[in-house]
Amino acid sequence: MTADKPLASVSLDLDDQWTYLRTRGDPGWETAPSYIPTFVPLALDLFDELDLRITMFVVGADAVRTANMPYLRAIAERGHEIGNHSFSHECWMHLHTATQLEDEIARSEEAILDASGQRPRGFRGPGFSWSPELLEVLGRREYLYDASTLPTFLGPVARWYFLARSGLSPEERRRRGALYGTFRDGLRPLRPYRWQLRSGSHLLEIPITTFPLIRLPFHMSYLLYLGGISHSLMLAYLRCAIRACRVMGVQPSFLLHPLDFLGLEQAPRLSFFPGMAMSGERKRNLVVRALQVLGESFRLVPMEHHADAIRAAAQLPERVLAYA
Repeated sequence: MTADKPLASVSLDLDDQWTYLRTRGDPGWETAPSYIPTFVPLALDLFDELDLRITMFVVGADAVRTANMPYLRAIAERGHEIGNHSFSHECWMHLHTATQLEDEIARSEEAILDASGQRPRGFRGPGFSWSPELLEVLGRREYLYDASTLPTFLGPVARWYFLARSGLSPEERRRRGALYGTFRDGLRPLRPYRWQLRSGSHLLEIPITTFPLIRLPFHMSYLLYLGGISHSLMLAYLRCAIRACRVMGVQPSFLLHPLDFLGLEQAPRLSFFPGMAMSGERKRNLVVRALQVLGESFRLVPMEHHADAIRAAAQLPERVLAYA
């Protein structure tokens, strides 16, 4: 990973087991079943082997749990950035009032700082949920960047698949109506830009990168879906996406999740999630290979590093928020 390569950022949404159960409406999520003690040491060792530092977006409700604090402290001590992933991991944050959003961000921020010693500079909404009011809160609290947008046309398909296998009531389904984004999100920019806020200040937006032009995902969960069909297919698709990014001048923001590393042996209650028929060991091997391939073309860095470089490099395009 030499300095002459363009940058690409790598991030991981540290969604714990209870967040998947809650989003799906499964009973027992209130007891907060967790795989953090299993996942975090495993992931940190893997990133050390790759000599890779990334950004992990942490849920505040996990940060306040005493049992999780040593693991969050280890994330920071081993050189990784910690971002804010909301306090309650409600994928309907776009329905919250400004007061509710302020509380969500502030409580999570405080919990992460107390647990890890690191104050978040970046935010990602759960289920890619965001709103103009949320961005205003981030601007007031002097966040460096938001990373909540996923420019793909497949968000509604992913939402349908997820909700079709749940037992949610019509009202609960309505609240999750923007889970994984809307069809219009496929029209959003791939390159970073600045939101112009009502206050007159600005907030950097770093989208999760999708395949240029065709806008299909190439985050790790999608790659594992392809890898379940064929290892060669996964790598060929990834190399094509990387080549398209290089041609179009897009510096990727590459997304990981814990379930990209874990199999049913570590998370038996999440059998409904795509790719869980694959063993954790095979998943981790594919994660390593994907990151190695990405690192052949880009210098992989945490999102904070990427955001600072983006702001220093050039004048960014601006987008004006549409308020309801």
